[in-house]
Amino acid sequence: MDRIEIIRTEEKIYHDYCYEHYQLFEEGSWLHKPVRTVLDGLEQFVDYEALHVLDLGAGIGRNSIPIAQFMQRQYVKEGHQPIGYVDCVDLLPSAIDQLEMNSKKYGVEDLIRGHLSDIEGFSIAPLAYDYIVSVSALEHVSSVQHLESKLTEMVAGTKENGLNCIIISSNIRELLVEENIEIDPMFELNLTTEHMLELLDSHYEGWEVERRLVKSLQYSIQRQDKPVQLSSDCITYVAKKLK
Repeated sequence: MDRIEIIRTEEKIYHDYCYEHYQLFEEGSWLHKPVRTVLDGLEQFVDYEALHVLDLGAGIGRNSIPIAQFMQRQYVKEGHQPIGYVDCVDLLPSAIDQLEMNSKKYGVEDLIRGHLSDIEGFSIAPLAYDYIVSVSALEHVSSVQHLESKLTEMVAGTKENGLNCIIISSNIRELLVEENIEIDPMFELNLTTEHMLELLDSHYEGWEVERRLVKSLQYSIQRQDKPVQLSSDCITYVAKKLK
């Protein structure tokens, strides 16, 4: 098993456990609430008559369900068919299965379209989306080349005046707590913060960068039943396509 397979196996174990033990929007995990920055971006679309959204690494609907609820309140009139959709891409069958259940639970199943695929394998059509969201997902593509290719697709796939919201980790470190030993982080991509920002700036040249923030994070996780301290820089990058 190569490094990418090992990482994706470990991530599957971690996320399957979370999805099995924690409900969407219930306290106790990172599934408790959507990302504020993602919801803030929706304010730019309040005057739209329809909205087409792509959520890369959607999981069980942490962000895509609230986006669909916004669309439902904003665009769907009584007696009319839903207008627009949220394409939700995730690698894990457990995520897509629960996404579909959650979309029914919250009454937005007509607006949610699940796609079982890794990010690299999902093709983004040109000018397809008003809003593209990627939260803690792009660091899980298999190489820098694939990251650049996907960013290129995201740029081309965004409509005029559309928005991209990216939250991505860099400078990732994992420490076995009991042994006080650093281990190889279980992330396919682990770039320096400077390199990651350079890549984002180069791909979004000519766009209006609305938010470009770096915040250091540290939290505890489990790796093979051992406590691990995970630290990283969390980059928030929001950009608007002007033309």
